[in-house]
Amino acid sequence: MEEKGSQSLEYFVKREVLDELCLDEVAQKGTWSTKPTLGDQVKDSLRCSVPRLKHILLTWIPVLSWLPRYSIRENALGDLISGCSVGIMHLPQGMAYALLASLRPVYGLYTSLFPVLVYFIFGTSRHISIGTFAVISIMVGSVTERLAPDSNFIVNGTNGTETVDIDTRDAYRVQVACALTVLAGLFQILLGVVRFGFVVTYLSEPLIRGYTTGSACHVCVSQLKYLFGVSPSRFTGPLSLVYTVLEICSLLPQTQVPELVVSLVALAVLIVVKEINDCYRQKLPLPIPIELIVVIAATVITHFCDLPSKYNIDVVGEIPSGLKAPSAPDTTFFSSVIGDAFAVAIVGFAINISLGKTFGLKYGYKVDSNQELVAVGLSNTIGGFFHCYCVTSSLSRSLVQESTGGKTQVAGVISSIIVLITVLKIGPLFEDLPKAVLSTIVFVNLKGMFKQFMDVPLLWKTNKVDLLVWLVTFISTVVLNLDMGLAVAIAFSMLTFIFRTQLPRYSILGNLPGTELYLDTDTYKEVKEIPGIKIFRSSATIYYTNAEMFLDTLQEKSGIEIGKLLSAKKKRDAKQKRKQEKEKKKTKKEAKKQESQMNIENISERTKGERNGTSVAFSMTETATDGLHKGQVNLAYQPDITMSDSDSDAGYDHITEFSGHGDEAKEQACDSGTHSIILDISTTSFVDTVTVKTLKNVYVCLLRCNFFLKDVKEKTKVRFVLFSQIFRDFGQVDLDICLAGCQACVVEQLEAADFFSASIPKTRLFITVHDAVLYILKKRGKADFVLVGHHEYSSHF
Repeated sequence: MEEKGSQSLEYFVKREVLDELCLDEVAQKGTWSTKPTLGDQVKDSLRCSVPRLKHILLTWIPVLSWLPRYSIRENALGDLISGCSVGIMHLPQGMAYALLASLRPVYGLYTSLFPVLVYFIFGTSRHISIGTFAVISIMVGSVTERLAPDSNFIVNGTNGTETVDIDTRDAYRVQVACALTVLAGLFQILLGVVRFGFVVTYLSEPLIRGYTTGSACHVCVSQLKYLFGVSPSRFTGPLSLVYTVLEICSLLPQTQVPELVVSLVALAVLIVVKEINDCYRQKLPLPIPIELIVVIAATVITHFCDLPSKYNIDVVGEIPSGLKAPSAPDTTFFSSVIGDAFAVAIVGFAINISLGKTFGLKYGYKVDSNQELVAVGLSNTIGGFFHCYCVTSSLSRSLVQESTGGKTQVAGVISSIIVLITVLKIGPLFEDLPKAVLSTIVFVNLKGMFKQFMDVPLLWKTNKVDLLVWLVTFISTVVLNLDMGLAVAIAFSMLTFIFRTQLPRYSILGNLPGTELYLDTDTYKEVKEIPGIKIFRSSATIYYTNAEMFLDTLQEKSGIEIGKLLSAKKKRDAKQKRKQEKEKKKTKKEAKKQESQMNIENISERTKGERNGTSVAFSMTETATDGLHKGQVNLAYQPDITMSDSDSDAGYDHITEFSGHGDEAKEQACDSGTHSIILDISTTSFVDTVTVKTLKNVYVCLLRCNFFLKDVKEKTKVRFVLFSQIFRDFGQVDLDICLAGCQACVVEQLEAADFFSASIPKTRLFITVHDAVLYILKKRGKADFVLVGHHEYSSHF
């Protein structure tokens, strides 16, 4: 009943028709500016005071704003439980994801320690868990393997065989990873300082999800060698994923059965228990830490059953206890990894801010994108000095941190303490952990990313352009590689944006009977066009890429071919000019003919005068000749004028007879002819110089056509057949051009561009389409009523 009542609400508004000048007067548009000048902004930025210093510190170091107000009673228990749960997850995931980065597992533990502490100080999200992540790890691994392949570290063995110097290779890869991490962090800090956090908005959600899904395929393939216990060759560049899969398939006969059994058992246990965690999430106080349980169980079984020596199972190996001293990265790698560092910086921040804003929206707090850039950048930069590689937030750990009661980043500090204890005391106990078990942990944690394939049917139903972005991103990431795939995805996404604005939908609007609403005539059946008025609208902002199409479509939909009319006008002017030149030559020729006749008469008179001995006639003839050269009226031209009138009448009769065959079409065109055009530019949010020129050209060209048609109607005697066609189409049209729905900011831009002038007055700019329609109808003498369909409504002026 309530919904039905709301639909029956009505309103009535009576006001004057408002153009832009009237609106400025009625609404009292101000000329003042509340925005400080550039000089004031510079002075304010250089002004130093205690409140300003406090504001700067609280902005750049957010922990100072919330930690003093930390409520132990409300938050301590939840953060403690959450921190322990996330810390337990950090241990197996850190070691597993380090393998993706082609580093030793201990560096994954370092990465789960130092960057988390840095983010605790500078981050603005309360729920995300910073640390290792599969996509970023595989991106780092592609760089370390490219710059430090096994082939560069082959040495001769004791028996003359070639072996890989693993220690030297791993140390070199750590240097590459640290250099990449520091450079990526510097990029993020720089973008955050210059307030470029909005840059990530150009990475749409379909692009991010398609990219992470494609990256998950790379992660999955990279872990197959541990599952099957084979050693495939390394491939780089486009189609490297395909080549790797084919290589692994060819090596399947060499599969290490013990490692495959360990992998399958661990995989089965992880999948079953994780499904239990998902099904009984609401009933379990804490999720079962199955990853840590599997790691501990596999390590114990491997150690006491001596599986490495009996079945040649590949294990983690030496894990040094304690922390390494910080060291500066090798800057000589910067030139080799600059492109990869920028890609890692953008992707890492995009994942981080999307997850952070999700939690911020859910719990009602603000996540500052610029400060997040600085926080993640500092986490990477400082972490790079402590032998960490690139970090971002992890979806699985963040969900656990949120679901177990975590409310602040104190949970991250507690998880770091757990990782620190492991690194200092417990780390060496995991030396017998099979790498196959770590690979199964990676596999299981890819479940969320592979579930993103469900985006395809959803996007097919909702938005096919976003589906195309998703598919192109996924395919380019899988086929080309992570870095090239990201570049192609961004370029394609920008192209779709450009095409959407360059190819908008153009509409002719009609009135919904009994209302002031004007809707697309192709979409709504009940709307009717107002006779003689074409209301044209573009669905996108008019700017330089679509300005020409806007003008072409306007001519097509309005039925007014400006070029044709102007061409006809030029032809008419040219023909008139030729006629004038022809008449001028004819006049000159007649003058010469008369002069020659008079010369003959003068000669005869002179001869006669000589015979008569008088000079009077000579004087009179000389005077007459001088008068002719001074431009007096040539009476000899009068007969030609009469003939010209006769010719003109004959020509007009001929034209009338010719065009009489199309009288029916002519009358039909006159009845439905367009006499006014309204440009609805309410969707335009800005204008550039091309837009201003286009609007001027539309107005001026139609104005010229207007004058041209008026001039044609006043000419009742037409000399050439071309105008019969123009009369048939536009003979009774007086063109009026109005703009409607222009936003205040666009009006200011038009004024700054000198758009308005005596020929384009500001009074032709109306606040709504309906105002423009009423103005035109009043001008046309139809102010008393407007017929729209079968409805009639009054218009007051």
